[in-house]
Amino acid sequence: MAVVEVRDLRKRYGDIDAVAGVSFEIAAGEVYGLLGQNGAGKSTTVEILEGHRRATAGSVSVLGNDPAQSGREFRDRIGIVLQSSGVEQQLTIREALRFYGSCYRDPRPIDDVVEMVGLTEKIDARIGTLSGGQRRRIDLALGIIGRPELLFLDEPTTGFDPVARRESWKLVQRLCEGGTTVLLTTHYLDEAEHLADRVGVLAGGRLIAEGTPDELMAAAPDATISFELPAATSSDELRIPSTASIEAGVVRIETEFPTAVLAEITAAAVERGVELVGLSVRRPSLEDVFLQLGNDSGEAPG
Repeated sequence: MAVVEVRDLRKRYGDIDAVAGVSFEIAAGEVYGLLGQNGAGKSTTVEILEGHRRATAGSVSVLGNDPAQSGREFRDRIGIVLQSSGVEQQLTIREALRFYGSCYRDPRPIDDVVEMVGLTEKIDARIGTLSGGQRRRIDLALGIIGRPELLFLDEPTTGFDPVARRESWKLVQRLCEGGTTVLLTTHYLDEAEHLADRVGVLAGGRLIAEGTPDELMAAAPDATISFELPAATSSDELRIPSTASIEAGVVRIETEFPTAVLAEITAAAVERGVELVGLSVRRPSLEDVFLQLGNDSGEAPG
């Protein structure tokens, strides 16, 4: 059974369609990444799912409820991590978690929560003394303290260093293993590629693509071969395709057939006894697909 069901969702502000007929589902235990440029309709869609805005038309079911009509019982089953929060800076982490935890019927133990987000050593520090990344971890802690069945993560790792980002990914995966469903919005496309089971891409208030990251990346099949052009060697001698680009001595080839192209080039290099320094083959990333979809929709992703 789907935890989230969205059917022909529409939200209109005057003459502007912020959301123009969006439909998707999120299964239990799934991480669903909702991507799109600023103004694509992500925030409006998520706010409707959270119950903070009312739809103009269409239907929305979240945990079997209409979020616009739901009260405390519904709130007790969801967690929300906003892009920024207004937690009182003079509170300690322990005090903030105790206060917010009191809003839920079965909160996680405070010590467990700070351990999950990596703030055990700072539990009695005042929030105003913490770094931006540490305060972002508090936002995450507040989102999970109520043991949510559905967790909304809005740009959850903004301000994190690379190590903290990886640790937060492990936490999300751990939560999902425990049965939590996650709706993720992020501008870090590698984050969506790593975490999301499925991804939906919004543009102009419409869902223009949906699938697993691998499925979406397969829709942009060209791989990129790159290497440094050996000194005193021409592109013809290495059988480099005419479609290749050569800038500052670096060859870049985009092709649907990297194995065949690479076989030709490496065979020619072996015949001439030259090395292809920096040789790499890179498949399209989710970011490449996202940028291409933005171009195809006529909107530059932001």
